[in-house]
Amino acid sequence: MDQNNKVQNVFLVGAKSLGAYGGYETFVYKLTEHHQNNKNIKYHVACKANGDGSMDESKLDGVKKISENEFEFNNARCFKIYIPQIGPAQAIYYDVGALNECIKYIKEKRIENPIVYIMACRIGPFAKYFYKKIHKLGGKVYLNPDGHEWMRAKWSAPVRKYWKISEAMMVKWSDLVICDSINIEKYIHESYDGKGINGKNPKTTYIAYGADLTPSKLKDDDEKLLNWYADKGLSKKNYYLVVGRFVPENSYEIMIREFMKSKSKRDFALITNVNDKFLNELEEKLHFKKDPRINFVGTVYDQELLKKIRENAYAYFHGHTVGGTNPSLIEALGSTDLNLLVDVGFNKEVAEDAALYWSRKDGDLASLINKADKLTDEEISKLGEKARKRVREAYTWKIISSKYEEVFLK
Repeated sequence: MDQNNKVQNVFLVGAKSLGAYGGYETFVYKLTEHHQNNKNIKYHVACKANGDGSMDESKLDGVKKISENEFEFNNARCFKIYIPQIGPAQAIYYDVGALNECIKYIKEKRIENPIVYIMACRIGPFAKYFYKKIHKLGGKVYLNPDGHEWMRAKWSAPVRKYWKISEAMMVKWSDLVICDSINIEKYIHESYDGKGINGKNPKTTYIAYGADLTPSKLKDDDEKLLNWYADKGLSKKNYYLVVGRFVPENSYEIMIREFMKSKSKRDFALITNVNDKFLNELEEKLHFKKDPRINFVGTVYDQELLKKIRENAYAYFHGHTVGGTNPSLIEALGSTDLNLLVDVGFNKEVAEDAALYWSRKDGDLASLINKADKLTDEEISKLGEKARKRVREAYTWKIISSKYEEVFLK
């Protein structure tokens, strides 16, 4: 067990899988990728074994299978947690199961000074219990509080109340709160200063999410790309794009409704994991199936192809209204020249003057789309240069992963 003394073991809890569309999923994938040759850090990643968003390692290249429930990827040990299908509560069950598994492994392998990094504030009522258990084993608990989960439209009033209480408990029972947005860090102090253990202020630091600035390896005439375009009825620079989770707070209803109102001759391609219930609700309200421009194109797991689709989009929509620094926004700024973002603090903090903004008011986005359609190539390319400069200076995965290395190793 000699190696464990030199190596900092970091347990990552809260992402469902590596390489899916969620923010944490992208983050874990990139962090392990950038640190795969780092001799000083060993990552242990909890993954969901079954149910919505579960891990399918057969879709990843370079996986080394250890057992039915364990595999190695990017030099990280990934372990799967099975959960009963019990509706929204399964997210809580998943985190609890993952933390129990971490504790068991830390004990068995006699790991010294482990860091358990929990992403999202789902398990507040158990926070004190796990904090004490992990401390007893000589470990530390780090927390990423995510965005304002308690504001998400998909939750009912009692669930939102639970999230808010849970957040307070988790912030209290953690050694360090890592905020991915300056706005979130400010909010944590405004809400919880004086409410930590023994009335202390929470200890926080700010590390954003990252994006990849290397262009796609695919050329415009690549067969893979052309086949995808042919299959989806799309063509280069002739579509608006959105990539993200299909949930109400990402403004899908507004984006579709406003696009239908616009005079654009281009298509609107939505790359997302479709949730039938929400899709049917939107169809009932908007009747978007009658508009041939609205195109739900399914999911794209091939990272190079996805990057190329972003690069070739005429413009990118970003409608996220809760959450900190959103990965899909930074990826869009890194690869799409023209970005149309919903006007909220988080998005402004990230994109500054490198994007155009729309409000959720009726008609506002439709008129922005009409304006965007008339922009000159030069105007669009200027915005693209600004966006890439913004990412280069603050948000590359290289910068982000070196900040995490600093935090984990200090």
